[in-house]
Amino acid sequence: MYLSTISRPTTEPTEGQPRRRRLIAISANVFALGAVSLVTDISSEMVSAVLPLYLVLGLQLSPMAYGVIDGVYTGATAVLRLVGGYLADRFRGRKVMAGIGYGISAVAKLGLLAAGRSVTGIGLVIAADRMGKGLRTAPRDALITLSTPPEALGRAFGVHRMMDSFGAFLGPLVALGVLAAAGGSYDAVFVTSFCVAVLGVVLLVLFVRDRHDPGPSPVRAVRPREALTLLHTRPVRRLALAACLLGLATIGDGFVFLLLQRREELSIVWFPLLAVGTSLAYLLLAAPMGALADLVGRVRVLIGGYTALVLAYLLLFGPLGGWPMLVLTLGLYGLFYAATDGVLMALAGPVLPERLRTTGIALIQTGQALAYLVSSVLFGAAWQVWGPAVASRIAAAAVVLAIIATVFLLLRPAAEELPA
Repeated sequence: MYLSTISRPTTEPTEGQPRRRRLIAISANVFALGAVSLVTDISSEMVSAVLPLYLVLGLQLSPMAYGVIDGVYTGATAVLRLVGGYLADRFRGRKVMAGIGYGISAVAKLGLLAAGRSVTGIGLVIAADRMGKGLRTAPRDALITLSTPPEALGRAFGVHRMMDSFGAFLGPLVALGVLAAAGGSYDAVFVTSFCVAVLGVVLLVLFVRDRHDPGPSPVRAVRPREALTLLHTRPVRRLALAACLLGLATIGDGFVFLLLQRREELSIVWFPLLAVGTSLAYLLLAAPMGALADLVGRVRVLIGGYTALVLAYLLLFGPLGGWPMLVLTLGLYGLFYAATDGVLMALAGPVLPERLRTTGIALIQTGQALAYLVSSVLFGAAWQVWGPAVASRIAAAAVVLAIIATVFLLLRPAAEELPA
């Protein structure tokens, strides 16, 4: 079991006595949720690793049209995140809601068999898959916060994201293996992806346990009006605003990989391995970044992650080229995810009440997803109008502005309100 050491005295030390440190174990529930995410990400990444190339080069979509689809891929189900979070809190069934989401995503994989080369069909399948993700994400993250002491949340989310990213690392490799074994049949990839996704649902049912606050159970169900009052709390409002600004400055993975492929004129065969490189860096760094966040401050690590993103964007059309540029860019991109994804949710957990925990997490994720939708469309338009080099530099400048805003929103009041 993964153990993390935290600076928390078990008793108040007298003068001259050393402070004792206590070992806190990451709970089995976190590992079970990590296993579910690992298997599900293998399924998802088998499909998504080749999707940008297929849409842009295979179906000849323009950068702006791809930006719309890429934004829909993450942002169109934003409202469903709120629905899933609210229902999970109202009926105190976070595991059930997460299971419904995982199940919908699994069934959606079979829809790719029927979609063929139809852009409309592919869009509908993507929408169904993201519907499942929208329903499951907030309940899953809420279960992690309820299965972990507040002082170890960074480590818990780091371990979960490490396992999640291992699945993302394996997914493209499994897809390439299936394609090689099946003579290039994409239908074989889709069927295999469905079978792997079903395994993830089975793991959730068998090994994940629902969790509730150890205090007294609420005597009445959560009402919509209560959920709306979350933004009346200054720490939640500031965190949600910072998440929106950071989401607005972030472009999609597909754009980054397409820019790298065009810059270095990579063979189509190598394209899925760009996602593998990012996932490998994420895999290696997720747990250390989570531990570092608990040690030096979660807001500081979050800002450091977005600083890595600025450098990655600048490298896309910088003086460095060849394999050194590819390795450095993918490494920085993986570092960005490792230092931001779970860390943001670790920041959210302590400032949200238990009975509204899932709704609050969904609220923050929804704001970021909607901002991301706008960002993808704007970046696609900038690429089409001014070219990819100018568009990527504008994106880097936008991230810098978002970092400055985040410092004012989160770091300055951190001592009073946020567990930085």
